[in-house]
Amino acid sequence: MIRVFIVDDSATVRKVVAEILNSAADIDVIGSAQNPIFADKRMALDWPDVIVLDVEMPQMDGITYLKKLMVEHPTPVVMCSTLTHDGSATSIKALGLGAVEVVGKPTVNLAAGLNDSARDLIEAVRAAALVNIKRVVSGVSASARLSSKKPSPARPAPPRGKATRTKASDTAGGRASSAIAGVASKADKLIVIGTSTGGTQALELVLSQLPVTTPGIAVVQHMPEGFTKPFAERLNSICEVEVREAGQGDALRPGLVLIAPGGRHLQIQRRGFQFYARIVDAPPVSRHRPSVDVLFRSVAKFASAKVLGVIMTGMGEDGASGMKEMHDHKAKTLAQNEASCVVFGMPAMAIKAGAVDDIVPLEGIAKCLADFA
Repeated sequence: MIRVFIVDDSATVRKVVAEILNSAADIDVIGSAQNPIFADKRMALDWPDVIVLDVEMPQMDGITYLKKLMVEHPTPVVMCSTLTHDGSATSIKALGLGAVEVVGKPTVNLAAGLNDSARDLIEAVRAAALVNIKRVVSGVSASARLSSKKPSPARPAPPRGKATRTKASDTAGGRASSAIAGVASKADKLIVIGTSTGGTQALELVLSQLPVTTPGIAVVQHMPEGFTKPFAERLNSICEVEVREAGQGDALRPGLVLIAPGGRHLQIQRRGFQFYARIVDAPPVSRHRPSVDVLFRSVAKFASAKVLGVIMTGMGEDGASGMKEMHDHKAKTLAQNEASCVVFGMPAMAIKAGAVDDIVPLEGIAKCLADFA
């Protein structure tokens, strides 16, 4: 049984969230509080397995409490946020501070059955209960180091389509020529990545180490609609490569990372030697939208030694069957190892399916991507 405590200043939200979670046979809401100060006092008597935390509250906001919690009593946290731009951006910040999942505030009419937002909340709590909290805390430290770095003049997002040229030309003399040659040699290569719980911190670590000569990358990170754009913006602020939310028809190229938009599927189409993003409004696949399997299957049809598939930390089996299709069509594939995963679910299922060539610790994935040739 997963024991959950809810912290939200709205009595209505606390009631709705409790009703949703208590409708699941494996979840028990053991208490709630209107702010972190009261929550600490009540949880001290019976500490929960997972905390569902609001972002904006009086007396102490969710971000401040999250920082305190990860130092004093590390506990898996699911951030429950309104789908405003400010709320979404703050929730993304929370993921770098130790929250393991982020969901929009749900609505429910139990008589009519659970809607998608309610099911997302239940699955987020289940995923949070499985996390390796030591890996989460370790990721917080790494995220803090990345955030403290001052961006170089090349770091701000350039105009669309100009990132590779701008950043390569900012390199002095011979290094610029070398970078341009490196870009040209990798223009017909593609990397696809799938991840879920723990993936935001993992992607920060991996993508922030990549040079602009890295082949184009398409990423599915399980995340609700409204959260992927601020997530991409955060990544772009700490990476040398350009990172943005994928748009319909975006052309992939070296030095560009496209993040699948929340609530929609991302597929890759190939025309000649060029790869393009295709955004699809379609039902969830294995409960996920975007789905890693949808991305991986879209490249399996033209997969070859010039395509690399990567599956990282996350709960469940999304991506395993799609990666097997890629593997069977001669794509190179790798999975994050168990010791470095926050949740060793998706990589484990891909390994079990016989879809993985290499198993790599998180700290070694960036080199595999940068060296892909």
